[in-house]
Amino acid sequence: MERIQFGTLSIPSCPVTQYMDKFFDSSEAPDMEIESKEYTSFEESLDALEKGELDLLAMPARLVHGKQIEIYKVNCDIVGARAPRTPNMVLVSENKLQSAIILSKSRLVRRQLRRSRRGLRVLSPTAYKEIIKNKDKIESDLEIYSWIEELRQNKEIDGYIIPRVIYSTLSINERRHTLLPDPQNLGDSHFLPVPYSDLVVLLARKSYPNKIVKQFSEIEGETSWDIQNHFIGGLDEGQMNNIGILARHRKMSTLMKQSEEHKDLTMIQAFQDTEGEAKTSEVLVEFRIETLSNDGRKTLAIDRVVPYSEHKRAMIATEKDWMKMVQSAESTDFDLFNN
Repeated sequence: MERIQFGTLSIPSCPVTQYMDKFFDSSEAPDMEIESKEYTSFEESLDALEKGELDLLAMPARLVHGKQIEIYKVNCDIVGARAPRTPNMVLVSENKLQSAIILSKSRLVRRQLRRSRRGLRVLSPTAYKEIIKNKDKIESDLEIYSWIEELRQNKEIDGYIIPRVIYSTLSINERRHTLLPDPQNLGDSHFLPVPYSDLVVLLARKSYPNKIVKQFSEIEGETSWDIQNHFIGGLDEGQMNNIGILARHRKMSTLMKQSEEHKDLTMIQAFQDTEGEAKTSEVLVEFRIETLSNDGRKTLAIDRVVPYSEHKRAMIATEKDWMKMVQSAESTDFDLFNN
């Protein structure tokens, strides 16, 4: 039996070790002897991969942003990906959010909340600490969210935004509202995920057999990585923090049901003929990207749904359209990528 040395690297919002352990214990795991080791830093894990101590390394896609040249220099590459399990944030609050104080670490989500409901006072935890003159040093995500939950319990704030997986980790029992990308009714509020949300990438040395990688990778994850890397891989941190992006596979039946509920005739006509029959039997790829002004009143967005076989060509064409839209917006009196 083939033996695989598999490394994992996790962050609180993307517990890769937990995800991979669950996969290894499932019926979908490859028939191999897998020896797994958890690492605590990007540098340590990449060094182990370079030296041959690991065959494959899984980590949050968020951690490789801006580091791909560093990865290539040590003769390694991103060779696969696994689809997000819980990409959406949740709002923890027991109130109806009228004139509420909401804390969110994500600049994107703060803008999305301002767009969805006027009158909210949406702040970052750092800004709120300055307002209340709290000088305590709080560093890790788990410490930050534990402190914010204490603020909510003490009625100092009305609610906060937290990644779904951290909500579960901290065993918070308060009422939650998932911030979904698909509104219940056309035109209602929607919340695209932050970049690379819960997306896992697989790294290997460049000579590593692709046939083995494919047994650990997922096609939908690879699609999501390809699209997100294409659109935002070259952005700096400040620009990326203002981007919402979603890339996923959709079943034709699910998409048509949603289109009928929303009375979206354009989508229906694109994928059904005059007899109501589907024009393709392929899985569909949906990718959506948006950025918002600071007050949430202006949104720049583009959506595409294409058959899987066409998604790479559509991705390139859509990026050209997106950049034209961004350049046009930046020539007006506001900057969608400002802080």
